[in-house]
Amino acid sequence: MFNYDLIVVGSGHAGCEAVLSAAKLGLKCLLMTLNLDNIALMPCNPAVGGPAKSCLVREIDALGGVMGIAADATYMQMKMLNSSRGPAVRALRAQSDKKEYMRFMRNVIESTDNISIKQAMAVELMIENEVIKGVKDEFGLEYYAPSVILTTGTSLEGKCYVGLQYVNAGRMGERAATGLSASLLKNGISLKRLKTGTPARVDSRTIDYSKMSVQPGDEELHFFSFEPNRPVRKQYPCYLTRTTEKTHEIIKNNLDKSPLYAGLIHGIGPRYCPSIEDKVIRFAHNPSHHIFIEPEGKDTYEIYVQGFSTSLPADVQIQMLHSLPGLENVHIIKPAYAVEYDAVPALQLNHSLMTKKIKGLFCAGQINGTSGYEEAAAQGLVAGINAFNYLNEKEMLELTRNNSYIGTLIDDLVTKDIQEPYRMLTSRSEYRLLLRQDNADERLTPIGHKMGLISDERYQRFLNKQQKIEQEIKRLKETKLSPTQNINEKLSKYGEHIERGIKLADLIKRPNIDYKVLKEVDEETNRLNLPAEIHEEAEIKIKYVGYIDRQNRQIETMDKLEKIKIPEDLDYSKLTHISTETREKLEKVRPVTLAQASRIGGVKPADISVLMVMLTR
Repeated sequence: MFNYDLIVVGSGHAGCEAVLSAAKLGLKCLLMTLNLDNIALMPCNPAVGGPAKSCLVREIDALGGVMGIAADATYMQMKMLNSSRGPAVRALRAQSDKKEYMRFMRNVIESTDNISIKQAMAVELMIENEVIKGVKDEFGLEYYAPSVILTTGTSLEGKCYVGLQYVNAGRMGERAATGLSASLLKNGISLKRLKTGTPARVDSRTIDYSKMSVQPGDEELHFFSFEPNRPVRKQYPCYLTRTTEKTHEIIKNNLDKSPLYAGLIHGIGPRYCPSIEDKVIRFAHNPSHHIFIEPEGKDTYEIYVQGFSTSLPADVQIQMLHSLPGLENVHIIKPAYAVEYDAVPALQLNHSLMTKKIKGLFCAGQINGTSGYEEAAAQGLVAGINAFNYLNEKEMLELTRNNSYIGTLIDDLVTKDIQEPYRMLTSRSEYRLLLRQDNADERLTPIGHKMGLISDERYQRFLNKQQKIEQEIKRLKETKLSPTQNINEKLSKYGEHIERGIKLADLIKRPNIDYKVLKEVDEETNRLNLPAEIHEEAEIKIKYVGYIDRQNRQIETMDKLEKIKIPEDLDYSKLTHISTETREKLEKVRPVTLAQASRIGGVKPADISVLMVMLTR
């Protein structure tokens, strides 16, 4: 008999964070995977971060997760996106070395105490009286544990399509996970079919880069992890090409060979990562689309063709790729494909990511209907922590919309009846000016320390950083700049002028003034030469104080609704003053608080008023 505290099924980004967090907290863990060589695989683009996703990675790091550290250790290119825009939408993105990332993460797992790895397919859940007891593998072996986390990605009953042909696989080259879907259905967990896809991989040696524009990394490096001394590595360029009129013509002439348009795929695909055929049809007015040429690793010729996801037949893919400038003679190493798979509608989960129906069973990652490595890793971290909390009868970690993008992600999943693969966007957060990538440590490191995943040493470094930020804000508010001729000559380069003495804090609030300008006009600022993370935070807190205060007031208003709890056994059918449609939606989600009820799609403010009156009585 094999006995563990926790079994994690699946070794993608959700599974890695789940097993590492639980093991570090002291649980004896088993990590079950279809293929030991695919731990932490990046089956789509080998990249980490980007808009909103960089916030997730920073938050994972602030809580004590590993993704940010792994991305910093294995990047081929670092780039800050939207650097000229406001801090709420700035986003760090790393092009990673795919194999190196996998080796790094596997090494972390294998060097962490309390983790055993097993290559096996879990085919059945062992459940008694709606409480998880363990899992069975395909060979009939039984593994017992009072908690299980399913992080199966796209493997459940997966089918990979190239044209009208398909193979049973969660990812091309890896078999599908069979049996587990039937076990979930048998135990009252409903499923849905979703679809995603990935572009072709091509040989770098057959690309004419002279016909493309180069996309270099940043000279001034930023990193995902808040840990010090991140590695400085050689950077490699990416390239940009575009689709042509010929590309679009080839696609339109072969739509009948697409499994999606032919009706073979019934799963719903990701709205924000459409196939190239979807782009051509949905955005017919656009004569061309960007295609990015990105390396998969520094020791391989394999190139990822970003923005060219398709499920058309292989021979059509060759024509399509050859119509792109610079790829006229390109050799395809792996064709693009679409994958259809089973997922668990996340309305069946609590905010802890434990299923409502089966105690001790958690779900994290793409099985919950999300899309993206970062979204998966964030859920895995929370599920791992909460498996420990569940077994030790501790309060569950339930992050909120006002303290993290992770909280926003999970709340959206368990509250909104989302029909398509969910991708994190800055627009999904009503508090995005507060939830920036730069202040993720301020928001979540105290929680990570309390949970036991942030060491005392790291927590002290965090406290020291916060103290320096406050000291710098205080100095800027107290230091006055005089309107000398020399000062105004320097300010005039930025279209600014001062008539009388001005505090540095008031000067930096002006749109054209940033910390680099302060260094030019103030000797003390220049002499201090503070680390970028200190002056960046100080500048943002001063420059955007009005907006930040407004969002804090919004949070205070919403907190009043968060404190109004809804009884678990409330009979919504007896609420006669709200519509039948609203009663059905409330019954389906069964919100925990009045605030959560207000976020359910279709529930109107008038309905919330009725609920509030009833609950007050």
